[in-house]
Amino acid sequence: MKTEFRLHDRREFFGNTLKGAALLTAIFQGRASAAEKPAANPFAYDVSRLEKTDPKLIGYEQAAKWRAPREEPKAIAAGPDGQLWLAAGNYVTAMSPDGQCGAEIALSAPARAVSVARDGTLYVSLRDHLEVFTAKGERKATWEAPDKKAWLTGIAVSDDAVFATDAGNRVLLRYDRAGKLTARLGLKDKDRNIAGFIVPSPYFDVALGGDGVLRVTNPGRHRVDLFTQDGDFELSWGEASMGIKGFCGCCNPIHLALLPDGRVVTCEKGLPRVKVYSAHGDFETVVAGPESFPENAKACAAKGLGDCTQGGLDAATLADGRIAILDFVTGEVRVMKAKG
Repeated sequence: MKTEFRLHDRREFFGNTLKGAALLTAIFQGRASAAEKPAANPFAYDVSRLEKTDPKLIGYEQAAKWRAPREEPKAIAAGPDGQLWLAAGNYVTAMSPDGQCGAEIALSAPARAVSVARDGTLYVSLRDHLEVFTAKGERKATWEAPDKKAWLTGIAVSDDAVFATDAGNRVLLRYDRAGKLTARLGLKDKDRNIAGFIVPSPYFDVALGGDGVLRVTNPGRHRVDLFTQDGDFELSWGEASMGIKGFCGCCNPIHLALLPDGRVVTCEKGLPRVKVYSAHGDFETVVAGPESFPENAKACAAKGLGDCTQGGLDAATLADGRIAILDFVTGEVRVMKAKG
């Protein structure tokens, strides 16, 4: 995996992430130092501040909690009927928001991402290619892999196109609904003001808003980029920061989802947290902080900060504004509702 995600431009990557990585290293080193020499740990205050969210910033509360029916969960998505689809291992399972299992689709390999079109058609990525199923789980098509390096990690669907993030090639792929690859979007292009994606690890996501604009995570740059469906760059927002308003570590945010009103839900790893931003990228509130995902945080810390493939969260939004959060480490799904 590490050879798959060797950076094309190390100087650019480290320039963008050195501050966040150094601070995150200090957190975990500080945690270990605190156990041995509490009085000598200069980071003790910061660790407490970052690992426990100010209650005033949390705008959501838990409405339900249940466990994924299969091991190794990787993605969650909501369908137009309010049903959740959960990708775990070699299966995609339909789930109600309160955790009741529905239809299940068996796959030939582990699923990496899932998305549901407005007509109920289900799109699932199996690392290097997409597979298509009816709303009843019947296989419709298997699309050809774009190339040998493909590592598909996110999917968004419009009425006439399917978009897939390819972390292996750091590009956004556009297909027509019949499975023909029609464009590669987001590649570095100075003349079009496109800086390109920096994707150090297999976390790379896309969501399509009601305004027809694509939101794409650019994790190595610690931001979200907005593109038209033809690949024109619109704007970006986000910054590298350990503060609650920014994104920390080597590569965040890793996943995103859109609320019905256009606001953006972001997921982070390392310090696992889920937040809500306005449609224009202004921080609004925390859905759940690191204290809600202790095992997820430990998974990243145990491997060391040089391995940024551990841990992680994904989120899906329901029509009533609730947010379903999938914990990759524990397999738990928390359905969150806005307070009040």
